[in-house]
Amino acid sequence: MISMGDDREKDSISEAQRSHDEGLMDFPEDPDAHLTAAEKAEVDRKLLWKLDKKLMPWLCFLYLLAFLDRTNIGNAKIAGLSEDLGLTISSYNATLTIFFVSYAVFEPVTNIMLKRYRPSVFIPIIMVLWGASMLGMGFVKNWSGLMAARWFLGLTEAGLFPGVNYYLSCWYKRSEFGLRAAVFFSAAALSGSFGGLLAAAIENMHGICGLAGWAWIFILEGLLTIIVGIMSFWLVYDFPTEAKFLSEVDRARVVRRLKFDKQSSAESEKYDNSALWESLKDWKMWLGMVIYMGCDMPLYAFSLFLPTIISDMGWNTSVIRAQLMSVPPYAAAAILTVMIGFIADRTRQRGLCNIVVSVFGVVGFTMLLASEDAAVKYVGTFLGALGIYPCISNTISWMANNTEGVYKRGVVMGFVIGWGNLNGVVSSNIFFNGPRFVEGHAVIIAYMAVFLFGGSVLMTVLLRRENAKRLRGERDYMVAGMSEKEMEILGDRRPDFIYTV
Repeated sequence: MISMGDDREKDSISEAQRSHDEGLMDFPEDPDAHLTAAEKAEVDRKLLWKLDKKLMPWLCFLYLLAFLDRTNIGNAKIAGLSEDLGLTISSYNATLTIFFVSYAVFEPVTNIMLKRYRPSVFIPIIMVLWGASMLGMGFVKNWSGLMAARWFLGLTEAGLFPGVNYYLSCWYKRSEFGLRAAVFFSAAALSGSFGGLLAAAIENMHGICGLAGWAWIFILEGLLTIIVGIMSFWLVYDFPTEAKFLSEVDRARVVRRLKFDKQSSAESEKYDNSALWESLKDWKMWLGMVIYMGCDMPLYAFSLFLPTIISDMGWNTSVIRAQLMSVPPYAAAAILTVMIGFIADRTRQRGLCNIVVSVFGVVGFTMLLASEDAAVKYVGTFLGALGIYPCISNTISWMANNTEGVYKRGVVMGFVIGWGNLNGVVSSNIFFNGPRFVEGHAVIIAYMAVFLFGGSVLMTVLLRRENAKRLRGERDYMVAGMSEKEMEILGDRRPDFIYTV
């Protein structure tokens, strides 16, 4: 923890308070003060359902398209991409790598841009741009053109995943966010299922207009993204204090429910560099980066190479059958992702959920590594997917739950997600020497066992220890003599903020 013991730090808190108060909206009066407790609960239930209907379906669809667009190169590969462009194993892996470089480098700043330029403008613009990048991939004639298109695809997609997770954390209470993050991320697993089916259908267009089937995969999916991006100018909403679908009364309700959850996420806080420095000094961010890399690198390795792994299992699978066989593992992962989101919200045991689920992944990739039996390896793909996908959304929810402050949360999530995605560089360079892919499976097992499992154990232990100190009053000295406003500026460092373990 960061000590608040000296006068100089108290002076800096007071200065931060003056800056904070300039942009702080007044705490709204309770519009439901005249209602009974049962009536208030019913109003809150209807408000939550209204938020879910307006926010979740479209955002899930956007991420389905985003994940489809970044991973469909795996489907294109077994449809003839490498042969037509003369790609070697190393040059193909380089096209995967370059995406993660631009994607990870720009992710940490995108949440600040989202906050400053409004979700209803920022998200549609980046969608149109990455759709154009995807469309361009359908017309490339060589490796250099494919590399350029993948670079811009990573650059333009960088803002969606961290941005939407940050955005949702500004609408829902900590006990509600995990399920929504899980439903949102389940779109990634569904995109794997949908992507295999779509690729199998689109490949039948091979030869139309003189273009290969893999080119049509990029072209049609790019056009779809552009159209959806344009529609998003009207279907993506701003933060609670500005969202037009809410009445003034409902805005007050959203702000109040977040404030009582020890959150200031709905407030119009102005940005200053203190959010960056507070994030860099927070040990939770650095450990969160370690945990997230433990599931994010395996995620990309799995999604990019699953069609290849299946086609090399020795079943003499056709291209179409390999595409279709990649569907069931993703569907199972989507179901478990939502289930874990629900369980973690109810129990507030996010660390334990990570620990248990990661074991499935380790077992699954061990089966892929150790066995030469096709049926055993196919079962291993199911366990691998089950061990990866739920941990992505659960880890993001865990970090959001334990980081308070409008901009600090955005910065922390940007760093955590950005670092995890930078490890996608590893995922795109470990699969060779098929059909066993010893190096690839071994690296994934190491990531999941050391970083995901081990990091989750360490985070859980440290958070439990800190919570115990706060409950015993051992951190109360930090706020001695402070007003409520001064305490609020401390965010997750205030002694009455109890961490989600």
